[in-house]
Amino acid sequence: MILTAALRYMRPPSPLAGRLAGQSLLFALGDGAFMTGSAVFFTQIVGLSAAQVGLGLTCAGIAAFLAAVPMGKLVDRFGPKRMWAVSAVGQAAMFALWPFITDFPGFLMMAVGMEVISSLGHAAHGAYTIDVLPPGERVTSRAYMYSALNLGFTLGSFAGGIALAFHSNDVLHALPWFTSLVFVVNAVAVTRLPRASHDNRTAAERKVKIPGPGPMRNPGWILTSFLSGVFWTNQVLLNLVIPLWLVEQTDAPRVLLAFLFGTNTVMCIFLPMVTARGVTGLPTALRAIRISSTFFVISCVITLATHDTVGWITIALVWLGHVTVTGAELYLSAADWTFDAELMDPRQRGAYQGTANLSGTLGKVWAPAVYTFLAMNWGATGWLLIAGIIVIATIAIHPSTRLARRFLETHVPAEALAEARASAPAPEPAVPAALSTTADPEPDHAARPGPLP
Repeated sequence: MILTAALRYMRPPSPLAGRLAGQSLLFALGDGAFMTGSAVFFTQIVGLSAAQVGLGLTCAGIAAFLAAVPMGKLVDRFGPKRMWAVSAVGQAAMFALWPFITDFPGFLMMAVGMEVISSLGHAAHGAYTIDVLPPGERVTSRAYMYSALNLGFTLGSFAGGIALAFHSNDVLHALPWFTSLVFVVNAVAVTRLPRASHDNRTAAERKVKIPGPGPMRNPGWILTSFLSGVFWTNQVLLNLVIPLWLVEQTDAPRVLLAFLFGTNTVMCIFLPMVTARGVTGLPTALRAIRISSTFFVISCVITLATHDTVGWITIALVWLGHVTVTGAELYLSAADWTFDAELMDPRQRGAYQGTANLSGTLGKVWAPAVYTFLAMNWGATGWLLIAGIIVIATIAIHPSTRLARRFLETHVPAEALAEARASAPAPEPAVPAALSTTADPEPDHAARPGPLP
């Protein structure tokens, strides 16, 4: 009975969703393997100091921030599948060049180049998945892809850990080539995917400017994506603040951290389809936001209480705080996918993705410093202030989504909005789940915040 239920859960919502999920797994496998050993690679192979690594990655992040909107416009002009394939090939080539970088200037150029190419891939992937998936399957399909993405990062971490276990610079030297090889397979698979509607535009059509205002003139979209960035600060709690709190403010053993991250990984592999169930439009997406925020606030309250508990009570509460903030992540994901589908001009999805990357970054870039300061210096008051930030964002996103929707209804032809909701490719014949997740795989660049596409 349990096996039957597990097999049913593993089956993708559609064959196309299975192919996209396989791609997600491939991307995360390659990226996760390199990221696991990246700190050692940069210091031991490239020969950089920790300060140089930090400075280079900061500059790369700024470059990605500035490139977000122009890359999105390229996606709209040349088509999401084409630009996604270009990005995938570019990433594979860049990873292949990593072992030849030997100094800080080379590292800086590589890091900036990787981020800009990733920005193109992020916008292209987001526009492609919304374009190609039937409206009724978008949320469940992206939830399935999200599960595959987390499984891929888990497998990639194991691969990177194995490379580190050899304690050999030669093995580490080859690690980027492993990632490059995976990304080559990924790039080939992208070219085998079905064309999205925006990929069918002729050369003459691509030269014609899309009428009407772009996303930078849509205040509702900018505010909604900014608030989404605020909600995604749950990752700061998950990966930074709660671990620091555990180490410095509780009597819990440090080994508990491994158990916490393991729990998060398992939940993010097996529960996205559950939390996405029933999220079918803006009203249900806003309900998912309220549930997500409730989990976030509960996590803050539980975690602040662990300052005064001891022993197994502390361990249980810290674990429960991690579980609830993971719940916030899962429900937020389902809501975010719906906002992407419902609040973008269907003629300019690339530009809207780029603008979302820009304003979403502004919504969360401040959180590591602010949350860490509040929790570590102000204790219970700080945790309540962190929770209060999320409550305010939850209240604000309701009028912001209405504003974004009114903007579309005012500036986008009704038939374009109707087609975006009604158009759907004909369903393909069902295939066994074991095959559907491996044929023509495709990475979900937008699914999980943090890792670079």
